[in-house]
Amino acid sequence: MNDMLSIIAQYQSEIWKAIGETFIMVGISIAAAVLLGLPAGTILYLCGKGQKYENRLLFTILNSLVNVIRSFPFLLLVVFMIPFTRLVVGTALGTMAATVPLSVVAIAYYSRLVEQSLLEVPKGVIEAATSMGASTLQLVFNFLYVEARSGLVLGLTTSTISFISYSTVMGIVGGGGVGDFAIRYGYQRFETGLMAFTIVVMIIFVQAIQFTGSTISRRIDKR
Repeated sequence: MNDMLSIIAQYQSEIWKAIGETFIMVGISIAAAVLLGLPAGTILYLCGKGQKYENRLLFTILNSLVNVIRSFPFLLLVVFMIPFTRLVVGTALGTMAATVPLSVVAIAYYSRLVEQSLLEVPKGVIEAATSMGASTLQLVFNFLYVEARSGLVLGLTTSTISFISYSTVMGIVGGGGVGDFAIRYGYQRFETGLMAFTIVVMIIFVQAIQFTGSTISRRIDKR
């Protein structure tokens, strides 16, 4: 036990740096999911078959794009997007470069969860909003998001946990993070205790996020 604590103390600065890199990657991915994934999922819902603003062409294009991105093996997607990543951030290596493919996956992943949450909103809510003369923005923000808020929070919680998992493999483009630290300092140097410590850290992160998301979801669910 003392040996493990001494090893952890020895790599303390690297551990904090790795945690910070993970927070940057996951934080930017969450922002992308909310700012772009939420509208994309809403458009998918509104343009879907039988919906008020049904648009088969737009739905097919957006739905196909989401499906392709979500079905793409993540490691291959990271490599495939290197030219685009270099165009966006000026380099294909580093933490900021790693956020580009993560954000793309986050947008596609969360947009699908948003669509599913909105599909669970009772048709009566839409009919009531329409009968009151609600505009499209009022329908979305005052009715759909209000009714689906619990599912939207749970979807974002699930997405965040997935983003953490994805971030652990971003060492292939020099993204760093806790997963990369575990491989380089734990596995490759045969420091089993150090690798176990990083696994525990990741478990704590995930449990904290799941507990927080579930608690918020329960409190805002008024059904």
